[in-house]
Amino acid sequence: MSHLSTLNPLQQQAATSTAKRLLVLAGAGSGKTKTLIQKLIYLTEEEGVQASSVLAITFTKNATNEMIDRLIVSADTTGEYEKVLNNKQLTFLQRNQERYRFRQKYPWIQRFTIRTFHSFCYTVLRNHGVQEFDNRFKLIGETKAEIDDANAGQATETNFEVMHRLLIEACENREFMLRLKRYIIDYFVDRLLQQTATSVPGFTDNRWYTTLKGDKVRSKSEQYIADWLYRHSIRYEYEPKVHFVNFAFKPDFYIPDANLFIEHISDKSFPFENKEREFKDAGRLCFRTHESMTSDSALFNRELDRIVKNRLPQNRKRIEILSYEEEFKGIQDYVAEFLRMGIRVMDMLKVDNTDVATVKARAEADQHERVREFYALTLPLLEKYKAYCVNKSYLDFNDLILLTIQLFKKRPEIVARYRKQFRYVLVDEFQDVNNLQIEMLMLLLEPDTQLFCVGDDWQSIYGFRGSNVSYIVMFEKHFANAEIIRLDLNYRSTAPIVDASNEVIKHNKFQLAKTVKSSKPSDRKLNIFVGDHTEANTAFAVQQVKLLLAEGIEEEEILFLYRRTKMMTPYSYAFKRAGIRINAKTIHAAKGLEAKVVFIIGLTEGGGGFPDIWLDDRIFQMIKPSQFDLLMEEERRLFYVALTRAKDQLFLLTEKGNESSFLKEIPKEFAERITYIHRPPVEQVKLCPSCNSQLQRLYKFCPYCGNSLNA
Repeated sequence: MSHLSTLNPLQQQAATSTAKRLLVLAGAGSGKTKTLIQKLIYLTEEEGVQASSVLAITFTKNATNEMIDRLIVSADTTGEYEKVLNNKQLTFLQRNQERYRFRQKYPWIQRFTIRTFHSFCYTVLRNHGVQEFDNRFKLIGETKAEIDDANAGQATETNFEVMHRLLIEACENREFMLRLKRYIIDYFVDRLLQQTATSVPGFTDNRWYTTLKGDKVRSKSEQYIADWLYRHSIRYEYEPKVHFVNFAFKPDFYIPDANLFIEHISDKSFPFENKEREFKDAGRLCFRTHESMTSDSALFNRELDRIVKNRLPQNRKRIEILSYEEEFKGIQDYVAEFLRMGIRVMDMLKVDNTDVATVKARAEADQHERVREFYALTLPLLEKYKAYCVNKSYLDFNDLILLTIQLFKKRPEIVARYRKQFRYVLVDEFQDVNNLQIEMLMLLLEPDTQLFCVGDDWQSIYGFRGSNVSYIVMFEKHFANAEIIRLDLNYRSTAPIVDASNEVIKHNKFQLAKTVKSSKPSDRKLNIFVGDHTEANTAFAVQQVKLLLAEGIEEEEILFLYRRTKMMTPYSYAFKRAGIRINAKTIHAAKGLEAKVVFIIGLTEGGGGFPDIWLDDRIFQMIKPSQFDLLMEEERRLFYVALTRAKDQLFLLTEKGNESSFLKEIPKEFAERITYIHRPPVEQVKLCPSCNSQLQRLYKFCPYCGNSLNA
């Protein structure tokens, strides 16, 4: 029981539990990883369990390595491996080599299967997936391998490159290309143009609508006419300047091959009578279209067809529809954004295991043309992408789990082998699981398999990636006859930090109730600095960091956290000017880290502050509807994670008159408000009592009047 003696009673209870479905609800700093490691050691040393029958699942490669490192340290009585871990001179490759060497020295550690979800599925498909997919598949993602590494399991093209190539091929269909161009112009190019027109003082140009030809016109209806002409390869001039008889003016459209003009009449048009007289006196042909026609596109098409087509000569010179590169010249960045949205849709469909037909039906029935058109353009591309990847034997990370699920369902003899082998399944960071991962996990379990999950619903912050906090909050509903052990003693943070974070997170409704206590009593409160402006906040931060360094606190023990990267920019400049070099991360990237002193910046309300909530684009709501209340709860969990990174001191920086609502959730007894920068006391001026001359402090006689200063 030597290893278990290092655990507190609740940690010991978790490590020795024989419950078949167990959730260890581990509050921040409560020894989650330590308990998980001791569970592995207990199973092999005390219960005589074969290490090969244990599957430990993590979410990241770093977490996997940390678990292996801790197991090696526990076994290495020489202390040599701990020296390796503390050696900052070693490269990443050298550290991996040392990990591999030491792991070979302890066969029982080597026999554990410690993998990420994706790594486990990768191995399953390599070994047993040949009947469902090419088991020599390559992984495709956002980055690509060098050509020399093509046979090492990594595709030599990215998912974006494949999607872009398929889009270009689809644009060989003229109608698809023009439909795509119309979408890009409407919802990317013109959206930006119209935002500029309404936000820039003095912007007077009212041509806010771009045609397929590239002209800027004054109304959506005129854009429709121009596009109709372009689609039908009919040359036109927009607002040519003419002077027939009495005055110069600009008709809306002139079609040279038919020698006719078109004037579109709307409530914004200038009076037409004078222009009509000019056309008549000059013997020129002019037709009128009316705004009322635009409500019925079929009627409008017929009217344009009637006006124009029969007047065109057979040998006319046609507008040439250009190639993809020429049609989208100058707007490729918007095409790239469109493609990235499509890739995100693809990932969401996979992660949530959503039926494409269901999403297609939702989109087609949506009231907004933008949403309908996006899916009409995107879903066929995604089908082509899927077929391309199958043909090339490509899988992405979500495919690894999807195909493993598919394999286990279709080949019961294969999943039976894994169920028989893994009698103990341990899952780290259980609060981060998504629908796919849970489905795969369920397939591995038998009634007598021991499932040991460790996590903290208060630290579930990856909903934007597809994680589903309900699996940990409703653990007992998802897993029958489950038990929950709450680790409620925080060894990391002082009592005021723990108590304040407890009070904040209590405002969330969707959670598992628990009260975390601190093992570190302290009377040092949280510091809330309320600056008049950003410059005051950066000056305060510089001053405090200098004081901390002077106290002997190491630079790496000071951590700056922020919600959005742009929040850190003014601080970075201020530190550079002050010659300070600091540890700064987004809160998401800092999960799992800790520091003696933590600064949380940007704690203002509204856009660009913290909380930072926006309901996702309606396009993505077709797959996964989002709710403001649930998004706010995830923001509050993110704030909780930030608070609990601090071990000893915590500084919260906000601005006067715009303080984050989260700060109001911290009771006053745990925090001290600071509204000005503490400056060093000004040295008192020494004056001669006889002549009132200003003197240096060491003078014994006044040099101006000779008065003695000893008295």
